[in-house]
Amino acid sequence: MYGGVGVATDGTWIDQMTEDAAKLAETTQTNFFKTAAQHGLVRADTPREGVTANWRDEIGRATDLVAARARFFDLVILGRSDRVIDQPSTDVIEQTLLSAGRPVLLAPATAPAALGKTIAVGWDGSVQSVRGLAAAMPLLRKATKAIVMTIGNKPDADTAAANDYLRWHGIASEVQNVSAVSGVGPGELLLSAARDAGADLLAMGAFGKGPWREMLFGGATRTIVGSSLLPVLMTH
Repeated sequence: MYGGVGVATDGTWIDQMTEDAAKLAETTQTNFFKTAAQHGLVRADTPREGVTANWRDEIGRATDLVAARARFFDLVILGRSDRVIDQPSTDVIEQTLLSAGRPVLLAPATAPAALGKTIAVGWDGSVQSVRGLAAAMPLLRKATKAIVMTIGNKPDADTAAANDYLRWHGIASEVQNVSAVSGVGPGELLLSAARDAGADLLAMGAFGKGPWREMLFGGATRTIVGSSLLPVLMTH
């Protein structure tokens, strides 16, 4: 728990908590495979070809477990936890971004009607934005349009080269510069511009310090991870 209080407990209380957790896991697993079947996903407990679904039960800190396991998947999908009270998110999102080495898709609370038709690409010319662009390429190749977005005047960002890179890959792309606004964070500006442009996905690099952290853990956190209708693909 956030904070934490040291109290004495008896075995009965711990046994009850363990039993409740087991029941919740069983119910969740049943619903998971029911949903998977509705989307044509075959259950497979060992590696095999084709689109499959698998379930794992593990005990420990979610932050460590998810980040470690995520390394062996092409894409990690995470959302805001409704169990966190008065907090923008758990630290699972940040830890997975920082240590898994895999792209993370932040899912909105409500599934969007479309995904990846118009993709906004956050760009500032950094190594992180290059990696973010590379991670998004499988989706960009299937997109109808891509929009390379920069915040403020960044002459060294070379957005024209990034735009040409996408066009050389046969991706219809354009450049949009978003003016900086005093008092408004770059993360909020980027998200707002992507929405206004009609994007259904925002792809960007996750910087050690910068827009992604402000978006996740600053003022725009609840908008993006909680109620946002715009999924965000991030790569550190």
